[in-house]
Amino acid sequence: MLTAITFVPMIGAALALAVRGSARTTRLIALTTVLAELGLTISMYVIFNAQGDTYQFVQRAPWVSAFGIEFLMGVDGLSAPLVLLNGILGVAAVLVSWRVETRVREYFMWLLLLQGAVMGVFASLDMILFFIFWELELVPMFFLISIWGTGRKDYSAMKFLLFTFLGSAFMFAAILALYFSFPAGERTFDMTALIHKDLTNLIVPSSLVFSGFLVAFAVKLPIVPLHTWLPDAHTDAPTAVSVMLAGVLLKMGGYGLLRINAGMFPDELAAAAPLLAVLAVVNVLYGAFIVMRQTDLKRLVAYSSVSHMGFVVLGLASVGAGTAQLDGTGLNGAAMQLFTHGTITGLLFVVVGLVYDRAHTRHIADMGGLSGRMPLIAVGFMIAGLASLGLPTTSGFVAEIMVFLGTFPAYGLATALSAFGVVLAAGYILWTAQRTMFGPPLERWAHLEDATRVDVAAMGVLIVPIFVFGVYPALLTDVFDAGIAPIIASFAEGASLVAGQGG
Repeated sequence: MLTAITFVPMIGAALALAVRGSARTTRLIALTTVLAELGLTISMYVIFNAQGDTYQFVQRAPWVSAFGIEFLMGVDGLSAPLVLLNGILGVAAVLVSWRVETRVREYFMWLLLLQGAVMGVFASLDMILFFIFWELELVPMFFLISIWGTGRKDYSAMKFLLFTFLGSAFMFAAILALYFSFPAGERTFDMTALIHKDLTNLIVPSSLVFSGFLVAFAVKLPIVPLHTWLPDAHTDAPTAVSVMLAGVLLKMGGYGLLRINAGMFPDELAAAAPLLAVLAVVNVLYGAFIVMRQTDLKRLVAYSSVSHMGFVVLGLASVGAGTAQLDGTGLNGAAMQLFTHGTITGLLFVVVGLVYDRAHTRHIADMGGLSGRMPLIAVGFMIAGLASLGLPTTSGFVAEIMVFLGTFPAYGLATALSAFGVVLAAGYILWTAQRTMFGPPLERWAHLEDATRVDVAAMGVLIVPIFVFGVYPALLTDVFDAGIAPIIASFAEGASLVAGQGG
């Protein structure tokens, strides 16, 4: 099933490029592909047994036997929801691209290839396979921004490429350090095996290997000050690419932090927890204050992503609570934030794209009273905005409250300061809504049309999970618990060893 989930988008990409027909034919191929992909991901998620073995749907086959590289795929409670998220966002990205007229076949080819590459990241359990898919997503992202973007699109595409490629260099060095730290007969790239190995006596200090992975994932998440590529990429990317970038590409960084930094290096992560708590506060507050200075609607949403990713970092810092308080709530909240931010911010970018398609501007000062002309789009914006500020009954509230509850025992001040970020979010979301959607309709916007059925479908596919998981969060949190439980066990085991040595 995971092989199909990973390669169905790539097969669809090949068909979109190969089939010679009208632009409508290409769009239908892309839509059929992402709907089939969504069906597969929903089926996988429904079948997944949160009470079963750690890794499910495992497929293992030799690949480069001389170096022990395998085609190894599988999902656990940590990755299964993110695979589902990618399936949901793929449908929204294709629907919001329905008006693309320039080089349509190539556009949908790159968009589908991007979805398949991200699926490979979440499903891979071999370090080299993980790294290949991690790098593969750079190619479609670069072309999608540089060809179909706006503004300084070439600059933004190159900046994205350089930042991510530099981070990947740190990751590859860390992977090689892990591999060559063991005798020839014991070397492996298998993540499921590396988790159970002693990683304290590596060829370089384990803290350096931990740091290599941390830098790579900090660039992707992003963590301040490695975030500067993100606003430019979001501002100049086409709408669908912004949806995928905010929805799942940033989540690759958070997933890596949980899977590798927390899963393989619990002692190093516990030692780094105070620093992570400080970085989390900086992310949340810096991003929120910068949001309030933005005049471009898309750039505003981009900086709000920087702020909200701070909650993921704060959840990781919860490991500083010690085993007496560590019950996984903070880590579960961080994982939940990855999923909920994907749907919420994805919806925000969909709405911003729909406004830009009609008004041909993203300048906030030029807007006002849009709800009178585009009531359906205004509803979509308000749902996304209220979910973003953590309104109860939306999934954003669940993720944030879990992060705060899990981290407060260790870092009360950092949690309180980060919670103030929610107040700032309420301020800038409501202020932006007042300036753009409400007030008397401006005469210049008398010609604007509301959302079409395709646009409503693009918003609806993201609105549904916001409320479903907001009203009944156990559908997500129980699955995440299954993936986080082994991580919590490794922290407890490390603390027991330290206590034993101290005795």
